[in-house]
Amino acid sequence: MGGTDGQKGSVNERKNKNMTTPNLLVELFVEELPPKALQKLGDAFATVLSDQLKAQGLATAASVVTPFASPRRLAAHVTAVADKAADKAVQQKLMPVTVGLDASGNATPALLKKLQALGADVSNPAAAVAALKRAQDGKAEALFYDSVVPGATLQEGLQKALLEALAKLPIPKVMSYQLETDCELPGWTSVNFVRPAHGLVALHGGTVVPVKALGLTAGNSTTGHRFEAAVSPVVLQDADSYAATLKKDGAVIASFAERKAEIARQLTAAAAKVGNGARPIEDEALLDEVTALVERPNVVICQFEEQFLGVPQECLILTMKANQKYFPLLDAAGKLTNKFLVVSNISPEDTSFVTGGNERVVRPRLADAKFFFDQDRKKTLASRVEGLGKVVYHNKLGTQGERVERVRAIAKAIATQLGDAALMADADQAALLAKTDLVTDMVGEFPELQGIMGGYYALNDGLGETVAHAIEDHYKPRFAGDALPRNTAGVVVALADKLETLVGMFGIGNLPTGDRDPFALRRHALGVIRMLVEKDLSLDLNALLAGAVPAFGDKITDASAALADFIYDRLAGSLREQGYSAQEVDAVLALRPQRLALVEKQLAAVRAFAALPESPALAAANKRVGNILKKAEVEGAVDAHVNPDLLQEKAEQDLYAALQRFVPEANAQFDAGDYTASLQTLAVLRAPVDAFFDDVMVNAEQLDLRLNRQGLLKTLHEAMNRVADLSRLAA
Repeated sequence: MGGTDGQKGSVNERKNKNMTTPNLLVELFVEELPPKALQKLGDAFATVLSDQLKAQGLATAASVVTPFASPRRLAAHVTAVADKAADKAVQQKLMPVTVGLDASGNATPALLKKLQALGADVSNPAAAVAALKRAQDGKAEALFYDSVVPGATLQEGLQKALLEALAKLPIPKVMSYQLETDCELPGWTSVNFVRPAHGLVALHGGTVVPVKALGLTAGNSTTGHRFEAAVSPVVLQDADSYAATLKKDGAVIASFAERKAEIARQLTAAAAKVGNGARPIEDEALLDEVTALVERPNVVICQFEEQFLGVPQECLILTMKANQKYFPLLDAAGKLTNKFLVVSNISPEDTSFVTGGNERVVRPRLADAKFFFDQDRKKTLASRVEGLGKVVYHNKLGTQGERVERVRAIAKAIATQLGDAALMADADQAALLAKTDLVTDMVGEFPELQGIMGGYYALNDGLGETVAHAIEDHYKPRFAGDALPRNTAGVVVALADKLETLVGMFGIGNLPTGDRDPFALRRHALGVIRMLVEKDLSLDLNALLAGAVPAFGDKITDASAALADFIYDRLAGSLREQGYSAQEVDAVLALRPQRLALVEKQLAAVRAFAALPESPALAAANKRVGNILKKAEVEGAVDAHVNPDLLQEKAEQDLYAALQRFVPEANAQFDAGDYTASLQTLAVLRAPVDAFFDDVMVNAEQLDLRLNRQGLLKTLHEAMNRVADLSRLAA
């Protein structure tokens, strides 16, 4: 019984609260919004509106905002919005006491003028002064005035919030349109917005808030589906019934998220009807775009003639997705079927005319793709090489034909290090032909298919899978998480292609700035890193960069050093995203490791070393050694050579003995690739290192002793820092 009473009390409290603080609904009805921007527009509109209401005290931190976005509307529902914000006590500093009061304690003209400007009653100056507060302000005493600022009314606050929300919309492109002026003098006024606006709703509970925007005054009615609304206009009883009323009377699912989920559900259900394991192609961007194109989704099944399946499925999929916004159906093996799904914006009892219309529309698109494919296969890729000489790549770097020769030269150098004559031949042929599909009809129509079509045409020319796959894969990885080339020839050509772009662009000073990276140099750098690491390639980074420079002749200057820094920066960012600390990454990359495939093993070793109890002391000692050697090397190079006969102090003798005993073992472990064991072996040096710094004066006055001790420290420093710069681990 007690629990039930408590629940009743809780419900009653919520009811009472909602009676005093109703929910708010604001909707802007417009012409069709840009589909690729719709979700961002809806989220931004709701977020800014809510934030502004909270900032004015009309909504609280606990108020929940729900965004709505359909092709023709942006809306926001905000819970617990007050009719009026609470009044706010404000204390204002006026002036120092010495300025505001005369010697007798009376108000000066300056003080009275200030008070009058603030709206205070100064008819009785003595009373006005008595109402002020005196407090220390730094070294001087100042006068302070307490007042109460009335809280904003909902109409005032919502007006401000609405205008701010509209001003901050991430509009991709603004339209300008004319509105007839609503005044005594006839005329037109110009309005700038993403699309012409035709309706505004603002409901606080069931009460209209008469705010204005874009030449509109808010009411309580909106417009539903163009063809299927049950009534027009759709009258909203209150803020909370918005979505349900619009769905029932207006045939519109106002929520972007709900509409998207409904489309996904219908796509899955339709694919199940087709059977045989059919599934719609997964494409989140396409799903978002279609969600932004329909108000009431209805998925129908369509088909095309099976003869078109002879065209590479990538072509058919792309033309259906890009041009028609259709969802192609794949079979259980991932192969394209001749069925596709259409998300219609109407739900007629007889869908045959919808199905037939879409099938008629797609047929010419598929016929074009088949025509391009048939025409392109009449010429070999080899016969197209000459045509690349007429295609400009960059005004400072020449044509695509010149670029191909550079990629071939770089690929040859890489293949020489990685393989035999067969690899060199395959890589060279793939590099020669990799760009030829740029001058085909299919890629001219669908640039997204470059590389992919080259692979198909190579197979058609009888060049074999190795070369065909290398041609298709030489753009990989195209994006984060993309697959790497399938074979070694593909890796060689992909590396050469990315290095040609990086070395060339850095060589002419065409570098990324801020968000601008028109040649995708950051992506190319990450692609190079991924191939070197994930394919475990025995290639040194500096040698790779330097080896690519000669291919350009006198077209560029050698910017290998700057490019290496750029690649290490990308590598550092990637490693931090994988969970390594900035300190760990800094310690390893400070040595500029050349074999990037070994970096993660070095990081693991550093992490294990940092967990040892000896680590902090050795890292601090290593930092100290580095500083000593830097100062010493100002006078001349320090040689890592020790004369045992000059070791006078026991502590330096013990350190030397420890180095003699443990460094060979650590070096052998390092050379074997066991970096963790190598660092752990050197951890035993903590005690002799500590004793050395406690008992030995490194910079002895006697020159031979000083040089010998510096040599001992140089030997220690080189031994300790083969895996990473351990001084970077010091706190």
